[in-house]
Amino acid sequence: MKPFMDRDFILSTETAKKLFHEYAEPMPIVDYHCHLDPMEIADDRKFENITQVWLGGDHYKWRQMRSNGVLEEEITGSAPDRIKFQRWAETLELAIGNPLYHWSHLELQRYFGYDGCLNRDTAQEVWELCNGKLQEDSMSVRNIMRRSGVKLVCTTDDPADGLEAHDRIARDSSFEIQVLPAWRPDRAMKISQPGYPDYIRKLSEVSGVAIDSFRKLKEALRVRMDYFQERGCRVSDHGINYVVYEPATEAELEEIFAGRLAGRQLSGEEERKFQCAFLLFAGQEYSRRGWVMQLHYGCKRDNNTRMYRLLGPDTGFDCVNHEPSARELTAFLDCLDSAGELPKTILYSLNPNDDAVIGSIIGCFQDGSVPGKMQQGAPWWFNDHQAGMRAQMTSLANLGLLGNFIGMLTDSRSFLSYTRHEYFRRILCDLIGGWVENGEYPADWRTLEKIIRGISYNNAVRYFGFNVPVIEGSRP
Repeated sequence: MKPFMDRDFILSTETAKKLFHEYAEPMPIVDYHCHLDPMEIADDRKFENITQVWLGGDHYKWRQMRSNGVLEEEITGSAPDRIKFQRWAETLELAIGNPLYHWSHLELQRYFGYDGCLNRDTAQEVWELCNGKLQEDSMSVRNIMRRSGVKLVCTTDDPADGLEAHDRIARDSSFEIQVLPAWRPDRAMKISQPGYPDYIRKLSEVSGVAIDSFRKLKEALRVRMDYFQERGCRVSDHGINYVVYEPATEAELEEIFAGRLAGRQLSGEEERKFQCAFLLFAGQEYSRRGWVMQLHYGCKRDNNTRMYRLLGPDTGFDCVNHEPSARELTAFLDCLDSAGELPKTILYSLNPNDDAVIGSIIGCFQDGSVPGKMQQGAPWWFNDHQAGMRAQMTSLANLGLLGNFIGMLTDSRSFLSYTRHEYFRRILCDLIGGWVENGEYPADWRTLEKIIRGISYNNAVRYFGFNVPVIEGSRP
């Protein structure tokens, strides 16, 4: 029996151990998509207790606690933090096979030096250990990032955001890690959402453009893109149900936009036409600016109406969406490509059944200008577990060039989530190590080093054009 989560956790062959410990483990981190609060980095926040850093906003954990019969009062409500932590410990001990079990214990090992198992009986011991450590200067958010080997992160920011925290961080010469904004214009695109006219008024104020038409909305968004670009932005992201392609005339779009601002409820067809036009405009702008376009789709959100009314969005009531993706997605990409306006693009689907669809689609739009211009994104959300990562990388290897894959991201609101990069790298090395041991790829260590270092870090640095060093191989 192997020890629990020891030095060679997940690494089942000697080749996998060599690949991880020599090539993957030493690599720094670029976290090109996360949901960290940049103000907490600017303030160099220190957390009072482990509940704040672990359970404050983590709907992955909230879902499992609800599954274990924990009252909402003791999850997101006003129960004391110690009680919430106890309920999480009681839940975690039952989470066999769930990535949260591994993530939580990797975080306990790497940041708190705890090699035991968190459960109902050890909760008090872990509570005291973690809370004591969190009072140390080494556990401020900036120092957590430093000790994690982070070189650069991209946060997720609305076009109307003033980016004051990013400006503060950039002016602080004592902090060497780059914190760049990433453009997330969902609120500007989701025209049927409640409060849309209010949001447009806010966007008008910050852009200095009186938005009374779709044409003016695009003008305002360009102004804000300039503002973001001046602060180092080169990444966009869209969270959508699925990619639509339903072209409309300019006159139709202006009528749709004017009707919504006047309070008219739009039809499904009108909403689709607006979303299509918005995404095409965005893709054209990203191409012109050299930005990367990320499309996160395949999610059906806010399924529990009662809990949505109580807690709002992003609280653990979303699921995998099953919508056709190939026809409209390819039409959308082809429209941009035909005009010479297709930017570097990363496609993520929350539905794991889309792995082969994405793997085959990206091959249709690689154009030789950039290695891996079209990317299948890392396993996302409900898929970032061992089985999901292995399946995604195996599918990508079968259909494309795994060696050009830009690797993992945290997609997290927690400063302790950088161990997800380690988790991913262990799985990557075990997968490739198995192929080598099985005689399916030669023990060509120079090339294997290039592949592992690339997927772990270098490929993302080159793909996004980040101003951080590439870590060259050590072998001749």
